[in-house]
Amino acid sequence: MVPDVSTGSDSRGLIAYLFGPGRRDEHTNPHIVAAWDMAGAPDPGRDPAATYSQLARRLDHHVDLRTRELGGKKPPQHVWHCPVRTAPGDRYLTDAEWTEVARRVVHATGIAPDGDERACRWIAVRHADDHIHIMATTVRADGRRPRTHQDGRRAQAECRRIETEFGLRRLKSGDLTAPRTPTGAERAKAERQGQTVTARQWLRERAYAVAAAVHTEADYFTVLQSLGIEVKTRLGPESGDVIGYSLAAPGDTNSAGEPIWYGGSKLAPDLSINRLRERLPHQEVADRPRFPADPAEPWQNAIAAMQTAHTVLDSDDDAAAQAQLPAFGDALYNIASATRGPHRAELRAAASAFNRARRSATRADHQAAHALRQAAKELAYASTEPGGLAIALLFATVHLARAAANWHEQRGHEQQAAAADGAFRHLQAGYQQAAAPVLADLARRAPRAETARRFERELRAALPDHADRILADPSWTALTTTLAQAETAGHNPRRLLAEVGTRRDLDSAERPAEVLNWRITAQPNRRAQAARRRSTVSGTSSMSATPHPPAAPVAIRPEERSRHR
Repeated sequence: MVPDVSTGSDSRGLIAYLFGPGRRDEHTNPHIVAAWDMAGAPDPGRDPAATYSQLARRLDHHVDLRTRELGGKKPPQHVWHCPVRTAPGDRYLTDAEWTEVARRVVHATGIAPDGDERACRWIAVRHADDHIHIMATTVRADGRRPRTHQDGRRAQAECRRIETEFGLRRLKSGDLTAPRTPTGAERAKAERQGQTVTARQWLRERAYAVAAAVHTEADYFTVLQSLGIEVKTRLGPESGDVIGYSLAAPGDTNSAGEPIWYGGSKLAPDLSINRLRERLPHQEVADRPRFPADPAEPWQNAIAAMQTAHTVLDSDDDAAAQAQLPAFGDALYNIASATRGPHRAELRAAASAFNRARRSATRADHQAAHALRQAAKELAYASTEPGGLAIALLFATVHLARAAANWHEQRGHEQQAAAADGAFRHLQAGYQQAAAPVLADLARRAPRAETARRFERELRAALPDHADRILADPSWTALTTTLAQAETAGHNPRRLLAEVGTRRDLDSAERPAEVLNWRITAQPNRRAQAARRRSTVSGTSSMSATPHPPAAPVAIRPEERSRHR
């Protein structure tokens, strides 16, 4: 059951909508199911003898009576509106049940507490099977305004209780950090244009993807404009600095042909200019990533940063853990951007799904996530995708998403935990698509039996407590190939197995050989490192790189905006 509290100033216009034919879903049998006084509330839906306009004016007069008693001066935003909708698949409630729902909601939100004779006047209108609209004038009989602080959260809490008592599907509770839901008008417009998402959602995805890749505030606006998005900044009156910004999607205009603007914070709380600056610290252009001597370096750095983030999420430092989540969200966008292959769609879906898991009411220490945030941005500059190493990074994202879901769940962040779990499932599907052929190829290229037996002895010496489970894992054959490659790269197999095997617990791993395979894959090539050091001494230089555009959202030319968003 979903309540959605908002305020306005046009009571008669809202009444006309509630009893009218509807702009999107046809309103059938509109009628009042509850009110401050059922005997005193004329019901336009129950009086066929009178004209609709007469009844609307009469009801508006009664509901807005308190403002007229104040001399006709209406307070700002005095109309309180709260649609309450059951979840898809729930049974339809009766009028009597909706009456109870309405009375409990206005009591919980402070609009009309039970037994308060001076409470605000309100009505609840039902014009569809699955929802009602509660409308109130926020002026009490004594002239005071009601105490509606955190009314949205209180309405949510009451709806959770109603769901349990009525046997409805129990939805996830929020903490007021969720982005704004698209309005009915926005959804209707998207449907008319044949779009699967609204302009608000389209802009949100692109803003997240661009913020993940850029290093400075100026670059953020520049890249957005390069994607065809209009940008409007708000400057401080004295300093002239940017204090806010708004975005408009290409071709998204109102009836007058003017762009429809969405402020950053209206897209998502962490897309406001201040929240962006927390994640985009002052970095000069000279500090931007350069082409690394080893193309594998960005991928290895990202894996190491994710392993650190996993450790932080297991710790008691909530501020540091909260900081890892938006950095991980940025990494998902850039991994999807740098990835090639059929699993790319799953990675994009994972990045989008994880957005709700970025935020909670816990304040973040963003400096604690500098390593992961920097590693995420380096991936935006990665020129190639090293096969096995890219799969190892995907493997790390799967486990970090699961850790994020557990962290949110332990702290009662229901919506965030569900979002992280959704991202986990997409990442898991993407990993399985990408890893299966790579593991099969490693198994096909397994070393000779004599070498495999030697690796088995090294394994039993390095990890005696886990050896039997690792050898029973179907991925053991692939692991022998990876061990042979690591040995060629300058690693001692026994020491390497002991190092990666004790880095994190293997007891809970269903496929321990697969875990070890990707941990070893992420290890740097020691012989290549030595060669690079010699090359550096002899005076090699690096070149600056330009990040490829974020691929999570696809840039659409303005002239195509009407067909594809």
